[in-house]
Amino acid sequence: MAHRDLTRAEEQVMQILWKLGKGFLKDVVESFPQPGPAYTTVSTVIRVLVRKKFIGFKTYGKINEYYPLISRADHFKRKLKPIITNYFDGSKRDLASFFANTQLNLSELEEVKSLIEEKIRNLKQAK
Repeated sequence: MAHRDLTRAEEQVMQILWKLGKGFLKDVVESFPQPGPAYTTVSTVIRVLVRKKFIGFKTYGKINEYYPLISRADHFKRKLKPIITNYFDGSKRDLASFFANTQLNLSELEEVKSLIEEKIRNLKQAK
């Protein structure tokens, strides 16, 4: 499913919906830090996100409950792909090396090592 890029406002609404899991317009508006955007602004952004197929909704009488149609992880992978292509010549290994060498402290590196070791074990068991 191809998605267009999100504006900053759309990204903010998606972050809230990913955190909530689902919610009514009122819930989304109330989740913004104060002073938040106007109710009508959030309503407009939600309508755009429905049209872009980022969120769906279930209707209860006259109100809609909204929920993400794309996971945060899938959205992140989609956003990360051009970065890997443009800055790391398509190499996921080079991206990982960049973070390991410049962005992570010792405890973060140990945590990543644990995650990698677990992934390796799972892949070996799946064979």
